[in-house]
Formats: sequence, structure tokens, C-alpha cells
Amino acid sequence: MNPMKARDVVRKFSLVTTLLFGMAFGCLAEEADPLDESQYYRLVTYPLPETLKLEATGAAALPDGRLALAIRKGEIWILENPLTESENADDFRWTRFASGLHEPIGLTWHDGALYTAQRTEVTRLEDNDRDGVADAYLTAAKGWGVTGNYHEYAYGPAFDAKGNLWLTLNQSMGKGQEVAEPYQDDFRWRGWSMMKPADGGKLRPMSAGLRSPHGIATNTAGDVFATDQQGNWWGTCPILHLKEGVFHGHAEALRDVSRPESPVKDPGDLPKGITTAQAIGRVPGYTPPAVWFPYTKMGMSTTALICDQTGGKFGPFEGQFFVGEFTEAFVSRAFLEKVNGEYQGACFHFRKGLQSAVVGLGFLPDGSLIVGESNRGWNSLGTRSYGLQRLVPTDRVPFEIRTMEARPDGFRLTFTSAAKPDTAANPISYAMTSYCWEYHSTYGSDEVETREVKIVSATPSADGLTVDLVCEGLRAGYCHELHAEGVWSNDGIPLLHPEAYYTLNAIPAAAK
Repeated sequence: MNPMKARDVVRKFSLVTTLLFGMAFGCLAEEADPLDESQYYRLVTYPLPETLKLEATGAAALPDGRLALAIRKGEIWILENPLTESENADDFRWTRFASGLHEPIGLTWHDGALYTAQRTEVTRLEDNDRDGVADAYLTAAKGWGVTGNYHEYAYGPAFDAKGNLWLTLNQSMGKGQEVAEPYQDDFRWRGWSMMKPADGGKLRPMSAGLRSPHGIATNTAGDVFATDQQGNWWGTCPILHLKEGVFHGHAEALRDVSRPESPVKDPGDLPKGITTAQAIGRVPGYTPPAVWFPYTKMGMSTTALICDQTGGKFGPFEGQFFVGEFTEAFVSRAFLEKVNGEYQGACFHFRKGLQSAVVGLGFLPDGSLIVGESNRGWNSLGTRSYGLQRLVPTDRVPFEIRTMEARPDGFRLTFTSAAKPDTAANPISYAMTSYCWEYHSTYGSDEVETREVKIVSATPSADGLTVDLVCEGLRAGYCHELHAEGVWSNDGIPLLHPEAYYTLNAIPAAAK
């Protein structure tokens, strides 16, 4: 029997044993199924008024427990009682807080007010007379090019550790971008991240090379990150660390590097026929993504981004990012660490089966995760074209790979509960490959230069919560895909999601 078939047999045996155990004690099979995501995070669907087309593009919890939602058609709505669970739309109280906005995408509460990015500016919305309706629409940031192109979205904002305001700008898609003066100014800073200092200084460009950077958020350290979407120059979807002077890789943003305000140096003519791994050393100023999301395996179009800072209310993933997926209508998660001073890390599946494309995420005070949805007429899985749902943690903790950390000779896995020693210590419980993508102007890319990574040994800790994998064939600059179907817990439960995808931009140096 080959290793992959052996792992499948172990996993199926574990599942059958667990189900039989539950049935023997009078439990329903549905309740006992350890591979049912709803056992750990149940999905609550909000019934909506017939007159409210809630294409929710941003979500922000207010200090008093209410929920603010941006919708694509230019409004902000307030849900007064978001923790209510009912199938009757009349049990929920909705108020329109703001209107007349131009396709806002993103919403955040900061310094006593709501902020949202619309096409031409970031707007601060204030309710000074406290009647529940915005009476001041104040320009918080502006200064980028806008034409009639339908794809010229602005996303955000996010506020970093110093209180600086960040946003990201979509590329203008299709023909018409290569124009002569004086019209070049209409396209300025498309595909860039922008920052306005907290002290009120002028909005300025920070990094270049974005395509469709829908999600923008900060981590617990206050550093700023963005998602992007597969397309030209992007073989698959990434999470990017936004910082001054960085070139992320999308070449169409380079039209603005000659402007005097640009902190990004012109990399010159980009090499042809190279991979994303080769681009790290051959494209001046290029900084690779912190995390790659392999295409179809981890979705097809990453969107909203949010960091779990609930203090453990949402489960054992404090400090990790949760990521929306448009086409396949699910939420994934990502763990980041710093190696050689730069972020890199792994992505994992989390919760599938949502009713529409995920475009907005936000945490409520109880630790549940709000999911705003709209497929905008594009294709996505699900039963509706828009809506609002909530992921609520149950009293059960899933058996998962909580973190995957790079080591000089392999990886360290940390589990959410103790692993059964003989399964965690057996190299046959694991399989790994590595690969990268082509770096080119063509739309998307297949995985290329795929190689097997040999698991030489697996050494669990005494408490079973970690295992160190010694690997042969690690490659810097490549995504390392791990399968751990043979690992199961001391309770006889297989890993809920046995796959992990680690972006190994750099291999840590061994301790001296």
C-alpha cells in the first residue's frame, strides 16, 4: 500500500470508530461527526427585510454592541440587535445611517466615528446630534486617479499601530490605461497602497504592485496587510505585507514610479520566463507575499481580511487572520511569523458552506464572526446572491493544526489538542510537496517546479501538542503543501483540516 492510501485508511478507520463510539452512547451520528465543521462553528443566517438588498461589503462593531454594515449600493446600515437569533425578519431593528456613497468597500470604527473607502475618497461619518443618522460626511483622505472604469475600487481603511490611515486601490482593468498626457493623471496610484499620517499630513503612496487588493487589515502588532486576487502577474491569490517602498509584483502599477512622490524605485524591465521563486532575487525591490493561497485548493479569489483579537472568544486562533473567499464562498485562516525580519506563514481551511461570496468580515463583542456577502452578479457558490451570516463558536474545540512554523531543518506543527503519539511520530502520517508559480503578465498560472519533500522524522513533544518534522528537500521561495491525514488526537479524532500550505520565503538559520 502506498503512503497516501495508508493515510486514507487510517483517517477513515478513525472516523468510523468515532461515529460508532458516539452511537453506542446514544449520540446522533450528526452530532458525533468530528469532521463536520458546524460542530465547532455554527452558522447563523440573518433574515432580511424584503426592501433591504444587503450586499454587505464592510462590517464594524460599534462600542455599544450594535453592528454597522456598508453595502455596495452606497449606504451604511445599523443593526441594533445583532446577537438576536430568529428566522423572523421583524425581530431585527435596522436603521439607515448614511447614503449617497459611491460603492463603499470596507468599514471601520476609529476615534469615535465610522470610516469607509468609497471610489474617490475615504469618508469619516459622524452622528453629532445622536439621532442615529450621520449628519457629517467628512473627507478623511483623497488624492488618487479615478476614471469611468468600473473596476476602480478603493478598499479600507485600516489604521496601523501609530494611528496612520491606510487604503488600497484597485487597478483599472481592461484597455485604456496606456494613455498620453495629460490623461495619465486620471490613473495615478492605481494598484498602490496609500497612507495618510495620523498627524494630518498629506496622503502619500507607500507600495506598488497590487491588482485587486480587496482585504486590508492590521495584525496584533499593528502592521498592515492586504489580500489580492489571482489574475495577470498573480499566479494565485496572496496575503501581502504593506510597507513603504515595496514592489509587490503587479507590473501595471509601475507607471507611477517616476512620479516624485513615489517611494518605490523603478525595477526596470522585468525578466521574462521566470518563476515567483526566481523573482525574489532577480526583480529589484520585489518582496514576495507573506502567504500564497494555492489556486482552487485554497480558493480562487481572496477578499476580506480580519485579525482575531477577541481574546480567545473565537477559539484557539488568537492573533491569526481570517480570510474571505469569493468564488467558493468560504472563510479560511492564516498564521504568520517573522523569519529574518519578514513575515511568512501558512494558510488553512476553516469554514465552508456559506450562502454567497464573502466580501466583508467583522467580529462582534461576543467573539462571533460577522460575514457580509455579495456576488455582485459574478459567479460564486451558495444559494443567494447576497446576505449576512454569523459564525458562532460552540463549546467544542476542533482538532486542528493551529500553527505551522518554519525550522532550519523542517517545520514545527502545533495542534489545538494533544495528538496520539504513535500517529504524530510516524513519518507515514505526513506527505509534503513544494512548488511555485510563473511570474508573467498572463492571467494566472499552474503550479510549476513541483517536487516531493521527504519527511525524514517526526518528533512529538511530551504533551503531544507539538511535533517537529525534519524534512529533506526544503526550498526557499516555494510554497510547501503539507498533508497530515494520518495524525489523530488522543480522543480518536482525525484532524478536521489536515492540509496546510506554508510559504517558505526564507529558511531560518540554525541557532549558533
